[in-house]
Amino acid sequence: MIATTDALSIPVDLGRRGYEVVVGAGLLETAGARIAALGARRVMVVTDSIVDGLHGGRLRAGLGALARDAPLVLPPGEGQKSWEGLRTVCEALIAARLERRDMVVAFGGGVVGDLAGFAAAITLRGLDFIQIPTALLAQVDSSVGGKTAIDTALGKNLVGAFHQPRLVLADTTTLATLPPRERACGLAETVKYGLIDDPALADWCADNAPALRAGEARVLEQAVAFAVRAKARVVAADEREAGARALLNLGHTFGHGLEALAGMDGALLHGEAVGCGMAMAFRLSARLGLCPPDDARRAAGILAALGLETDPRRLPGAPFDPRDLLAALHQDKKNTAGTVTLILLRGIGQAFVQQGVDDGLLLDFLMTETG
Repeated sequence: MIATTDALSIPVDLGRRGYEVVVGAGLLETAGARIAALGARRVMVVTDSIVDGLHGGRLRAGLGALARDAPLVLPPGEGQKSWEGLRTVCEALIAARLERRDMVVAFGGGVVGDLAGFAAAITLRGLDFIQIPTALLAQVDSSVGGKTAIDTALGKNLVGAFHQPRLVLADTTTLATLPPRERACGLAETVKYGLIDDPALADWCADNAPALRAGEARVLEQAVAFAVRAKARVVAADEREAGARALLNLGHTFGHGLEALAGMDGALLHGEAVGCGMAMAFRLSARLGLCPPDDARRAAGILAALGLETDPRRLPGAPFDPRDLLAALHQDKKNTAGTVTLILLRGIGQAFVQQGVDDGLLLDFLMTETG
């Protein structure tokens, strides 16, 4: 058994839909008591085979009598975020005869969280669910804020719902088993908050890059806490992305386009695509005279120090056709009136939403980036 340390509880202030994000070591062992305190009678765990093999025994022991059913164990990978994957989860929840006082537990990385959360949102017209993220990217970003979705052949996360969890348990001991690429993906989403509006956090990530890349537990726990506080603040102010929350998509429009062209088969990981997408957003901003070139170079340097590729020509799946990439950008959810919307920057910590980006300008930029 892994010893429990003092946990940090961070509120997501959404009134009656508000919840706590608990960050610390050993939270799997206390999951049952924490979930029962919310009124749950029974839970069903949705996970993947890798997470179940690494941590499933600990969670089952921690849930105790709440977990009456065997967990639904899915194959790993982005491919599960599909119509068929959604059907599998929904039918499993129905077959288990869950009732509305029961809860779904999403136990894994962002794929499991997105898929199980969306299934919970639509099964029985809405089941409560708990996020227990085991990947750094999920702990610092996707588990907080209520975004749930699946992918379609036309793009990433295009079918989904806002469905807030009742509780998020970020047990940082699970991060010790992450491969280096997965850890770098989470670091991309961590430094993102600094690049958007907190230069001090960006500097902290740069100063601690070797420890973060090495997976030092104390520094990773600090990173999770910093990121969750930032995400909770933004979500509380703009739950449904009508304003400031859109800034959290920094790098995601480019990133989702790169993922789509790479096949969304796991060869290019989400955090890798977003990390490169953030560097591209800085370079485009500098090219437009919005951002000092030194800031664009500094941002790319921080991302590289965290283990992320900043040149799309060197990503898995390259080379990318610039016209195909432009077409993929047009599938983004933030677009308005048929034009591309991007998060651009006036410098590190100075992100803003730019609507109506000209296609000719974008194509010229993408030809430079991918040629």
